[in-house]
Amino acid sequence: MDFLDKRVKGICGELQKLKIKQRFPVTKWQYKEGNFIYPGDASADEKAWEPYDGKTMHWYGPDRHYWFRTEAVVPEEMDGKPLWMHVCTQIDEWDDAKNPQFLLFVNGKIVQGIDMNHREVLLTDKAEAGETLTLELQAYTGTLHTEFSLLVQLQEVDAAIEKLYYDLWVPLAAFGRMDADDKNRKDIENILNKTINLLDLRSPYSEAFYRSLEDASAYIGQALYTDMAGYEDVTAACIGHTHIDVAWWWTVAQTREKVARSFATVLKLMEEYPEYKFMSSQPLLYLFLKERYPALYEKVKERIREKRWEPEGGMWVEADCNLTSGESLVRQFMHGRRFFKEEFGVDNRVLWLPDVFGYSGALPQIMKKCGIDYFMTTKLAWNQFNKVPYDTMRWRGIDGTEVLTHLITTLGVEQPVQNFFTTYNGILHPDAVMGGWMRYQNKDINNDILISYGYGDGGGGPTRTMLETSKRMSKGIKGIPKVRQEFARTWFEELEKRVWDHKRLPVWEGEFYFEYHRGTYTSMARNKRSNRKAELGLMDLELLAVMAQDTMAYPAKELDAIWKSVLLNQFHDILPGSSIQEVYEVTKKEYADIAASTAALIDARMQALVPAGEGMTIFNTTGKERNDVVKLDAVGAEALSDETGAVYPVQKTDDGAIVYVKGLPAKGYKVFAQIKTLPQMPETQTKNPFTLSDGGCLETPYYTVQIDENGLISAIYDKENDRDVIKTGERANLMRMYEDKPIYYDNWDIDIYYTEKYWDVTELESMEWTALGPVRATLMLTRKISQSLIRQNIHFYADSRRIEFETYVDWKEHQHLLKVHFPVDVHTDEAAFDIQFGNLTRKTHCNTSWDKARFESCGQKWMDLSEGHYGVSLLNDCKYGHSVKDGNMALTLIKSGIEPNPVTDQEEHFFTYAIYPHAENWAGAGTVREAYMLNQPAYAVKGGVPGMQFSLAKVDRENIILETIKAAEDGEGTIFRMYESENAKTKVCLTVNRPFTKAYLCNLLEENEAEARVEGNRILFTCNPYEIVTVKIV
Repeated sequence: MDFLDKRVKGICGELQKLKIKQRFPVTKWQYKEGNFIYPGDASADEKAWEPYDGKTMHWYGPDRHYWFRTEAVVPEEMDGKPLWMHVCTQIDEWDDAKNPQFLLFVNGKIVQGIDMNHREVLLTDKAEAGETLTLELQAYTGTLHTEFSLLVQLQEVDAAIEKLYYDLWVPLAAFGRMDADDKNRKDIENILNKTINLLDLRSPYSEAFYRSLEDASAYIGQALYTDMAGYEDVTAACIGHTHIDVAWWWTVAQTREKVARSFATVLKLMEEYPEYKFMSSQPLLYLFLKERYPALYEKVKERIREKRWEPEGGMWVEADCNLTSGESLVRQFMHGRRFFKEEFGVDNRVLWLPDVFGYSGALPQIMKKCGIDYFMTTKLAWNQFNKVPYDTMRWRGIDGTEVLTHLITTLGVEQPVQNFFTTYNGILHPDAVMGGWMRYQNKDINNDILISYGYGDGGGGPTRTMLETSKRMSKGIKGIPKVRQEFARTWFEELEKRVWDHKRLPVWEGEFYFEYHRGTYTSMARNKRSNRKAELGLMDLELLAVMAQDTMAYPAKELDAIWKSVLLNQFHDILPGSSIQEVYEVTKKEYADIAASTAALIDARMQALVPAGEGMTIFNTTGKERNDVVKLDAVGAEALSDETGAVYPVQKTDDGAIVYVKGLPAKGYKVFAQIKTLPQMPETQTKNPFTLSDGGCLETPYYTVQIDENGLISAIYDKENDRDVIKTGERANLMRMYEDKPIYYDNWDIDIYYTEKYWDVTELESMEWTALGPVRATLMLTRKISQSLIRQNIHFYADSRRIEFETYVDWKEHQHLLKVHFPVDVHTDEAAFDIQFGNLTRKTHCNTSWDKARFESCGQKWMDLSEGHYGVSLLNDCKYGHSVKDGNMALTLIKSGIEPNPVTDQEEHFFTYAIYPHAENWAGAGTVREAYMLNQPAYAVKGGVPGMQFSLAKVDRENIILETIKAAEDGEGTIFRMYESENAKTKVCLTVNRPFTKAYLCNLLEENEAEARVEGNRILFTCNPYEIVTVKIV
């Protein structure tokens, strides 16, 4: 028989309508406009209640809050029956994030969230006629629409009709993934047809109708859900989920509301479906709920105790993994795991990052050393060019650490398998589950896939339809995957047992580069700069707080608060620059507060460490002894001198005094004597180290630099290494403005065709040498491009090979990208990039589609091009986007997209980048050291006794980078964190100039793993290539 599936579909549609037996409109309401949290808040507000007629009136948006309330009397017809409430606004356009949403209170208590996917609420299983219910709706308009209805009904839903509807619909919904002549499909179709043949629809709700309904239900229950059930050849572990972005098209404040609505919906459905299991990551969201609705939070805790709600995910928020520093990633895990442990007694083992824009090659080691064994994402399925060839694999990081990794394969309903996009907002639907299995690429080693299902971003998570589907698919109907409700961690543990030692389990080596959203390395530059400064400021503060512990209390409470603010703003739609304008108005204030608090705490500790005296105390917070240029601000001295008698001249500049000094102790300070007046010295010692010729040629101790008539660098001759740095005929420090109009996601993307149209920034308004002194020579340039102003101070140093470009931009453009180019004369087909706790190389050619896709790459503090014995490093103090082709090194400075923030980057920008030509490769030249010096300037404080110096700690190997020194989280002892930077196994000696009795090697959570070997104040250990080592002393 033909078209039986169409026949069944028609009957399903009829049953769906018949299940609602009675409707009672609720039209008379009172309302107030305002953002109230509880009913009592709305009542206490001084504004008067206004009448609202649901038949004739509307309410208005966007981005407005209302409170509606009414008293509804249970009709006589509903006595003893389940009572439902249905709410809609006549908005049917899909957008969970931006459409109207409600939180329903009944008799003063939270019952459920209401949204596009959850319009119905079961008020009671057994209504009492005449009972008065106080119904209140905390309402938010969303940001898409401007006018809404409020259509509310009380309803009777017939459970028996609804049951048969789902019994029929679920197997029917699988047909789209089955061939028309598939034997299983034919058998199922025959059963469905026989079922509806038993159904008498002539007189709905009659006795005959209900007898036939009972017969049909009994038949399908036996024929399909018993006789054709019990098959497990393909299975799917399903975990309910509602992915909530901490900010995106809404502010963090709105996320607090989204969490309450979504979690209330989950809790309500858990009451109705005992088998329902749910997972949610991001401890910050739980904290929001705890602060806003503590009673609701207690219900979540109860479900966690019952093993029905899974708090997993690892990090405090789902943080960006390209831009965030290594230490910040450690703190994401530290704060995230601690919250879940303290609040729920749960130890996380899964890093759940479904929506993050690429994954650093340092992550596997960071995960493992934070107690995380498993990694899940789906975002890589958004790649523009290449499909990741595996879905289940070992992911091997830059140090060799491996973690079991799974990429969820859930497809959209009716999505072709050839379209390799997958989703973490899956629909628990037979078509989607079957599509996920078809899309899965590791069927040879595993027959059990993971499905994360539920609407996110305010969409309320799983729906009743999904849960009804789960009940039926859990039977294991022949030809349809069997599903079960299961925690993500349990699924991973079972997967590990099946595949970890399987010889066909593939390995993915290195970073997971995301072939999309490359503009997030650059968008909203102010936030990226503020994040970098905050991360390094906190590192400095923690060090100085340890050093000053004997005289000042360690500011643990203040540090905790600052860190949590920094971690929140590392969320993967805030730090990358892909949120709305209002988000960045908030972060501007938050980062200003962070900077002010950090600076005050640092200053207090430096003052505590510097005794009265005539000296100048200079603090070096990096992990290496340092020779560097230091800003002194206002100082009367003409020079400084150290304990050896060496004299360091002070140069007065327009932005304060500077001095080049040597021998600044690692993680410590040194006090210099101030020389008010320099004595007469031989001319050879006072000769200016710079010579400037009329033709724009500058001679420095290191270079001969040629500046052309446009202020561009046309040549740099490296005297020490006898070679040209810049390609002949090219110009360096060339800024270029590209038209930047991506295909889809404006603030997220840079597409490969951006190079098609550009304008060189050559217009010169002024060029002036503003300094030519004993420390540095400075060339000031002012340029115009379109509507924007660029001002640079280019610094050439007498005692440093770095050439620094201190830059100010007043950017007025939109949808244009600004890069700076350095075409260097270096022959190589690969470039090295700084990442968290290490570095990696990427090819610079386009031999493969994987190489071609990587036309814009993320690096943190530096990138480098080196040939056999020479190279050039490009350093920066707050930039991340890089490109390199044919020896042309480029740093991406400003992006200025228009969606979702129409004024992105149209503001003032401050940044510094530098080139560092060098002999040998980056490792032999000390590029890592130079990058830290650029990013962590030394601090100068008046006072102290000349000759004093102190180093809290140092390491004896150049390739070991001592980064973090802080008080232990438990208050017992001090933590020293370092990493190996050159891919070399190394024996290390850490010298600590502070009394201690024992030293321990710890994981990143500061849990002791082994007692370290100690000789006096020296701690000895071996560091493997790119290993992160944490030492605790007590």
